[in-house]
Amino acid sequence: MTLLRIPVLTVGTAVAQIWANKVRSMLTTLGIIIAVASVIIVSSVAVGLKQYMLDQFASFGANKVWIFPDWPDDQPERYTWRQVRITPEQARGLLENCPSLKRISPIMNLQARVQIGDKLRDFVKVEGISPDWHEIEQRFVTVGRPFKSIDEEEKAQVCLINDKGVEELGLPADPTGTVVLLDSRRFTIIGVVETKTPSPLFGGRNETKVEMFIPFSTGELMRPEPGMYIVGQTRGAEFVDDVKAEVRFYMRRARGLGPGEPNTFGVEAIDQVIGEFNKIAAAFSVGLAGLVGISLVVGGIGIMNIMLVSVSERTHEIGLRKAVGAQPAVIMLQFLVEAVVLCLVGCAIGIVLGAGVIMLLKLAPDSPVGKSEIPVWSLILSVGFSAFTGVVFGMGPAIKAASLDPIEALRHE
Repeated sequence: MTLLRIPVLTVGTAVAQIWANKVRSMLTTLGIIIAVASVIIVSSVAVGLKQYMLDQFASFGANKVWIFPDWPDDQPERYTWRQVRITPEQARGLLENCPSLKRISPIMNLQARVQIGDKLRDFVKVEGISPDWHEIEQRFVTVGRPFKSIDEEEKAQVCLINDKGVEELGLPADPTGTVVLLDSRRFTIIGVVETKTPSPLFGGRNETKVEMFIPFSTGELMRPEPGMYIVGQTRGAEFVDDVKAEVRFYMRRARGLGPGEPNTFGVEAIDQVIGEFNKIAAAFSVGLAGLVGISLVVGGIGIMNIMLVSVSERTHEIGLRKAVGAQPAVIMLQFLVEAVVLCLVGCAIGIVLGAGVIMLLKLAPDSPVGKSEIPVWSLILSVGFSAFTGVVFGMGPAIKAASLDPIEALRHE
């Protein structure tokens, strides 16, 4: 029981000493407070930003792949546009030859002059798409109907318009049946597609733009040799690597590329970007740990200095305690515990301060760090480093106090 009382009494004495010198203790722990608060804030913001970016990636499509024309890095001038471009025939063979693909849509980008009544708009974004585009891009028709297979087969002159385009062009809420001239060709609006503004990470802007969509086969009539790419959806996120391998095999065979020839196309998925981002986030965490260590060392030096001052101020007290039988180990333990408690008090204040700042950041409207959470590892790191700092930097003053000669200590003024 006596052995258990010694640490309790030592901690109580340490807390009493800290309380007796509140201002000095606060100033002493300022380095620890700032270091710990910085760790909590930066690590929490990093978690929030990471979650924000992953949410943006998810909304962009975690199981989407893009197939596009790509000039080889080695001697790109050797390849003409006809050799590199994706053809509609190659697109039509993808699903049959790539079993891990669930659906695809070739996409043709056009810039067309649009006329609706007396309203004329140049350089409007018009895309030729297939019916599966809606599921792949998760952009659905809110009014009217989407494209159907019959529209593709008959090369129908029908189109969709986005809801922002309806507003910009002053069309009625239900514009179905409205006749539109696209490059002087007569089209009929059959539906309204919801507008999906891409994240700023992917070049999204707040600008309101008119978007129009036509069946891909109809677009081929307007552009006999279209510039196009393909967007596909895998059967699941776990099939992304399989899809990329299958697409590369099929496209090389379809293009007649030999074993030594480079790819004249690209296949990419969002998982590649996520992987690179996770590597950057991991490197950031390692760098953060290093900065935390440096900050706590600086704070620890302040703790050591004040403990040396405390030993000097309490030399007479130490002499009295030794004179009445206090063991050097007990004296050393007392000063060591004081240093550790001082660091832990600073750590606790730093955690509360950091958590308060994070709460304020989360309350900001449209904050990208709205999902910030204090990671457990940052709490463990802060407490562990603080205790370690107290032990390391408190050991010297504690040993000095324990080694004082009681007679010399009693003579000290």
